[in-house]
Amino acid sequence: MGTPEKFVARGFGIAGVQLALTSGDNLERIAGEIASVAKRFPWVRMVVAGELCSFGANTAFAQCLPGAAEHFFCEVARRHGLWLLPGSLYEQRDGAVFNTTPVINPQGEVIGRYRKMFPFAPYERGVAAGNEALVFDVPEVGRFGISICYDMWFPETTRSLCSLGAEVILHPTMTNTIDRDVEIAIVRASAATNQCYFVDVNVAGELGFGRSAICGPGGEVIYQAGSGREVMAVEIDFAYLRRCRQRGWNGLGQTLKSFRDSSAVYPAYGAGCAPSDSFTALGPLQLPQRE
Repeated sequence: MGTPEKFVARGFGIAGVQLALTSGDNLERIAGEIASVAKRFPWVRMVVAGELCSFGANTAFAQCLPGAAEHFFCEVARRHGLWLLPGSLYEQRDGAVFNTTPVINPQGEVIGRYRKMFPFAPYERGVAAGNEALVFDVPEVGRFGISICYDMWFPETTRSLCSLGAEVILHPTMTNTIDRDVEIAIVRASAATNQCYFVDVNVAGELGFGRSAICGPGGEVIYQAGSGREVMAVEIDFAYLRRCRQRGWNGLGQTLKSFRDSSAVYPAYGAGCAPSDSFTALGPLQLPQRE
């Protein structure tokens, strides 16, 4: 995996689309929202939608991937020249059903698929767990990682993505339960403890409670949505993120370096920090000086 030195761009536009949807086929509705984003915010280069927004939480809509729904979104991404995470789809694979997020580039190509590691057991019935982290690079911009909804309740998922170099966590969500307020706290804490951007996009309407949240590498809340339809267009500042990792947020804690350099052994794992090229590239842990 590469290190941040290969990336040169400073800003990158992302739009989270929090859509008020119903169960059933929402593909055309989502495509229309993406077209609207492309027209209204021409500086946006990536669109992220909520978990299972295409059809709702119904495994009867599971498809093999590649499949019709994924092909549909590939054409949408190609038409508008956007990076696209169309939420997630229930995927039929090897006799099981997975909750899967495709990553589609601006040429309309699927460059990766992430399968949710922690289905919302015991409620998300009949859904198998994935076991592989996924990070991907936007050339000359930065590295992104994906988790889905309940994954973030397990801090190992976000820390593992960051150890692989992820600077932005893209997090499609479908939450319609009373723990949404807790999840917002987890979004903020995950961003702060991993010095990353965390883009959490929920669904609204019949499928979810909304209240999506986007947080920065100091744990700061960049934006929190209400409960209805919203488009959250923000610019990710990679120079700022890398400075936070190098010098600490406002010159304070250099969290990833301290974790990397610790000799602690954790009983739950039997080991400390695994080797990480991305953490090594952060340089020494030292007091920031005047520049």
